[in-house]
Amino acid sequence: MVKDASVHKYQILTLNQISSQGLHRFPSERYSVSKTAERPDAILVRSHNMLEMTIPPSVKAIGRAGAGTNNIPVAQMSKRGVPVFNAPGANANAVKELVLAALLLAARNVIPALGYVAGLKGEKSALEQRVEEGKKQFAGTELPGRTLGIIGLGAVGGLVADTAIKLGMKVTGFDPEITVEGAWRLPSSVRKANTVEELLKHADFVTLHLPLAAATRHLIDSKRLSVMKPGAVLLNFARDAIVDEDAVIAALRAHRLKYYLCDFPSAKLVAEPGVAALPHLGASTEEAEQNCAVMVVDQVREFLEHGNIANAVNFPNVEMPRESPHRVAIANANVPNMLGQISTTMAHAALNIHNMVNKSRGELAYTLVDVDSRVSAEVIRSIGAIDGVLSVRPIPAGR
Repeated sequence: MVKDASVHKYQILTLNQISSQGLHRFPSERYSVSKTAERPDAILVRSHNMLEMTIPPSVKAIGRAGAGTNNIPVAQMSKRGVPVFNAPGANANAVKELVLAALLLAARNVIPALGYVAGLKGEKSALEQRVEEGKKQFAGTELPGRTLGIIGLGAVGGLVADTAIKLGMKVTGFDPEITVEGAWRLPSSVRKANTVEELLKHADFVTLHLPLAAATRHLIDSKRLSVMKPGAVLLNFARDAIVDEDAVIAALRAHRLKYYLCDFPSAKLVAEPGVAALPHLGASTEEAEQNCAVMVVDQVREFLEHGNIANAVNFPNVEMPRESPHRVAIANANVPNMLGQISTTMAHAALNIHNMVNKSRGELAYTLVDVDSRVSAEVIRSIGAIDGVLSVRPIPAGR
């Protein structure tokens, strides 16, 4: 069978190693995936810092194979009408298991105990005597009956809550932004805290599971640390800047905090007694990397091929079943009369609108239009010239 050389291949640029389980979902006859694409239609990224990167004008979408998008210039992409996709919940189990490991490490004083044993020397009898003499200082506590405070009850926080309850812990949660879906997932025995301070005051262990934003930067500061129970343990497997490191170090030295366990090493923390900092292991499992890659590849494909949006951090979710081979996708400012101008432009071009959907999210909106005949380049230029239109592209079927 002779292939049509004129068929355009979508170009995908990868900035990090992306699981092959995900990349294999790009059909080779329609996609070219490489680390050197010069005119990419989409970019896939994990931890690569894109904030100072010159992003080619050809880019129509960015896919983050993970949850956080702090390494992506989301605001800049929004102005260009480019959705930034992520993979919420795809690595939730991996993070949950690491949090559980941290809880057990802290409760049983495992890390200082390991350090103590590593420093033992001498013959068998002398070593055994020192083991017996030293183990008392590492006596720990059991988790049942202890209170775990969870700040952020999304995909990860919900799984942590469920696991902690099954271990016999009492769980208190705080999340003013919790979704209806997230609330339904929570075990009924999770007690609601009305404020962060209320949660901190009664918890033996506190774990953070919320995104980094202006409102959450240094959410845990010296003032809030001062209300925690003496000897409490703080876990941060969300984002480093949610916690004020200087305040944590001061709380550790004052013996207000017993341990700070996190996934974010820094020059200040690495040599500090009471700190256990892991090298960004939260999503570092084979399963999590595969889940994230598969999820974000599917989302990017659906957007490129059909214009549908799911799990973009800057645009609304929009899905419209395809009823015509001729479709137009439009990203625009959320301002009055935008649909009217788009419809009028199409009407003047004698295009019959078969179906249309428009949804907004904050200052941005997104529109899909199915029409009964081919949309010319001139019509696309006319729509793009409408004040407030950020991007517009035709999406023929069967590309």
